[in-house]
Amino acid sequence: MTLDPITLSVIQAGLQQVCDEMDLSFSRAAFSPVIAEANDRSDGIYAAEDGALIAQGSQGLPVFVGTMQYSTRVLVERIRDGVTAAPEPGDIYIVNDPYLGGTHLMDVRFAMPFWRDGRIFCWLSNTGHWPDTGGAVPGGFSASATSVEQEGLRLPPVRLFKRGQLDHEIYAIICSNIRVADQRIGDVQAQAAALKVGEARLGELMDRYGDDTVRAAIAELRSRAAQQMRAFVAEIPEGRHEAVAWVDSDGVTPEPLEICLAVTRRDGRLVFDFTGSSAPCTGPMNSVLATTLSSVYLAMRHIFPEVPISAGAFEPLEVTGVAGTFLDAQYPRPVSGCAAEVSQRIAEAVFAALAPALPDRVTAAPAGTSGNFALGGHDPERGRDFVMYQLSGGGYGGNADHDGLSNGCSTIGISKAPPVEIMEQQFPVLYRHYRLHEGSGGAGRHRGGFGLDYAVELRRGAARASFVMDHGRFGPQGAQGGSDGAVNRVEVIRDGVVHVPPHLSKEQDIALAPGDVVHVCTPGGGGWGDPMTRDPAAVAEDVRLGRYTPAQALGLFGVSVDASGRLDATATRTERTRTPG
Repeated sequence: MTLDPITLSVIQAGLQQVCDEMDLSFSRAAFSPVIAEANDRSDGIYAAEDGALIAQGSQGLPVFVGTMQYSTRVLVERIRDGVTAAPEPGDIYIVNDPYLGGTHLMDVRFAMPFWRDGRIFCWLSNTGHWPDTGGAVPGGFSASATSVEQEGLRLPPVRLFKRGQLDHEIYAIICSNIRVADQRIGDVQAQAAALKVGEARLGELMDRYGDDTVRAAIAELRSRAAQQMRAFVAEIPEGRHEAVAWVDSDGVTPEPLEICLAVTRRDGRLVFDFTGSSAPCTGPMNSVLATTLSSVYLAMRHIFPEVPISAGAFEPLEVTGVAGTFLDAQYPRPVSGCAAEVSQRIAEAVFAALAPALPDRVTAAPAGTSGNFALGGHDPERGRDFVMYQLSGGGYGGNADHDGLSNGCSTIGISKAPPVEIMEQQFPVLYRHYRLHEGSGGAGRHRGGFGLDYAVELRRGAARASFVMDHGRFGPQGAQGGSDGAVNRVEVIRDGVVHVPPHLSKEQDIALAPGDVVHVCTPGGGGWGDPMTRDPAAVAEDVRLGRYTPAQALGLFGVSVDASGRLDATATRTERTRTPG
């Protein structure tokens, strides 16, 4: 069937709108602030035959672009092989197993078949970050876990809803293994309701244009996405483009983990070879294969955002050399840090490798950490337990056109930190301050954006704090001669004594009493270009706004400026030389 461009464009927008409405429905109905306010979730449409991505919501996390595709594919294969029960209309499956196309255990996936004329036309699927799925510590981010069982409840694909009705026996098993279980029903019903919204909207789209027309449009959109990605790949100079990125540590062993990457253009394809990367690690910073692949895909989406989201966009991209490394975790390796942290180091390696080849497109490294901070305990005033999960932003890298964005969302998604007012209303905490991490942007012609500086105090009861973050040892990499961004800093002040985690940004089960404070300063983005070529007026403006001190302006940019932001009129560019520190 040949489609005219207008019909194809309208159907493409219609599929996108279906996913966007699922996203909005999910967030608005969810109980947990991490979903309702932070938007740590995603919805999409996937092919009936192989789970290939058809469309994903524009407000969903990009890291789920690949992982939801692979988890849906595994579900389809298990149903075909008779391992998982075949679906009936109204059935909804639940799965969070990392090794079956997932991420960490807190990212819980729902999948529902979309039926037309008694046959499955496609799958509707979504992922939501549950605040807790059991395990050794509240929130699931066990920095010292040595097996996945210590991280929480692992669910293979099972039907949580059967013919539209919640299976209370399976739900009871789930609730018996997680904390604050009474609050999960709100997220469960919201997740299921979002899929039902997608079912209604997709049905309306297909009724309007016909099944054959929509099917033909999906095939054409996939083909065009592949063609577009191949055209962009052709822009990359031939040769071997190499880079290295580091994970601070695995949370158990203090040595850093190395991500070695070589990118090569070959026969119209782009090959990402991770040979030489570190071996599987003891702690939770292993990455499952689906997350590793998705990290490469999302990095390329950052570089070439013009390519529409579709499985076709991934076809010219090949990932090799991950077998036997910590980027291809096998059971029972712990993985709680894979989606939020290791994925961003993988993307950083892609950026660093391609930045010299595509200087006008690739930015310096962004903050590259989701700042996972979980706090769980008992609130005596309300007479109930709680689990609070905080993610936070950081600085974006500078680029060829402008400075990096300050306090932006993570590389892997559009999740935002929940409003302070919501967190203080929901949990027994008080934010002492919430501001920019001044001076954290890496120096460059276009400096990196600044990270976040916040301090949160426990007001009452007792609680335990856990962190799985990164970039505490190595700051985000600069590009084209720019400097690295500032590192992540974590402090816990207990009874006036400052405690710094031995792994800098990873630790678990830190006991807190009322008045104790957690202080976090997230990384700034890397700088782009030689700092000595930065416009002196821009340096002066940063000083005037308190972003850098006069000493930093002179040391980093060679610009002499007083505290009010007034330039030294007697200084010349040739006299502005970098000073130590």
